[in-house]
Amino acid sequence: MQQSIAVAPPASHQPAHAAAKMMTRRPRAPPPTTTIRVLSRLSSSNGAAPEETGVVYGGGGAQTAAVRPVTLATLRGKHRRGEPITMVTAYDYSSAVHVDSAGMDLILVDDSAAMVAHGHGNTLPISLDLMLQHCRAVVRGAPRPLIVGDLPFGTYESSDAQAVESAVRLVKEGGVDAVKMEGGAPSRVSAAKAIVEAGIAVMGHVGLTPQAISVLGGFRPQGKTVDSALKVVEAALALQEAGCFAVVLECVPAPVAAAATVALHIPTIGIGAGPLCSGQVLVYHDLLGMFESPSHSKVTPKFCKQFGSVGAIINRALTEYRQEVQDGCFPGPRHTPYKISSGDVDALANALQEMGFHGAAAAAAPRPN
Repeated sequence: MQQSIAVAPPASHQPAHAAAKMMTRRPRAPPPTTTIRVLSRLSSSNGAAPEETGVVYGGGGAQTAAVRPVTLATLRGKHRRGEPITMVTAYDYSSAVHVDSAGMDLILVDDSAAMVAHGHGNTLPISLDLMLQHCRAVVRGAPRPLIVGDLPFGTYESSDAQAVESAVRLVKEGGVDAVKMEGGAPSRVSAAKAIVEAGIAVMGHVGLTPQAISVLGGFRPQGKTVDSALKVVEAALALQEAGCFAVVLECVPAPVAAAATVALHIPTIGIGAGPLCSGQVLVYHDLLGMFESPSHSKVTPKFCKQFGSVGAIINRALTEYRQEVQDGCFPGPRHTPYKISSGDVDALANALQEMGFHGAAAAAAPRPN
């Protein structure tokens, strides 16, 4: 007969782990390889229209007030008060802007980019160099959330030194505030401890660890037996002892996640792990319903609620655009804003005539029949 794990509701007041208390978030600086560009709002003081000021772009809203960035101290405070922590993945500038505007606590630039941004069937192919590109783009778009960069497969398993070197690159070149790594085996715990001792905040990840699908036999839930459940809790405790500031619990039964949440003094972030974790994370594309094709339905997780149908909206907009171009409806006068005087048109046509471009001259200044 299979045993069951009894759990209590998550404690709302738990002391932060001693190692986590020592971690403070550095002020985020632009990555050293990034060119800093200050973009003007392209608006004139007298409210002139874009074509009157000689600029191409006319959009842009009012300057927003500065906001206080989320730090590890912020997360510890929310955890201590029992306030849920919110986290979403992002992979580029535009998605980061949206996640920042929505007020999320954390952004995870994770290796799921291999699947949702590059079309692979799993997370294994993405490289550290490509992850750095994604991290830099997200950092540019999200000044407020705490940004966590994922260590991809093959960048931290060989040795503690390799793990530290990869984590340093994510922070220095990618501009992230912390790193995430998968697994709770002794070698992974040792690597996490080494990274923390190097001065970099680490988020752990146990349960389903997608980088280990070769060993797990695919994307399979974990913790469904007593032995497996205890391994999940023990791995999370070991990562806490190593100095991790939080642990992701992926695809484990809710009672197991609840047990781990109560056992730990650091936040747990659930994904397919039920409602009793300290916080939740979902993949940006999954929660927005970005993909609708049959080829993507097979990798849509059962645990994800679609909070939008963005894919359907995109498909409708693209179809409408294609149809209007084919019908000659777009662009019309409203979307042809840039003017040239009739005198200049005539001069241009005459110049083209003299050059022998009679068809071009007629196109520039058609004469009435």
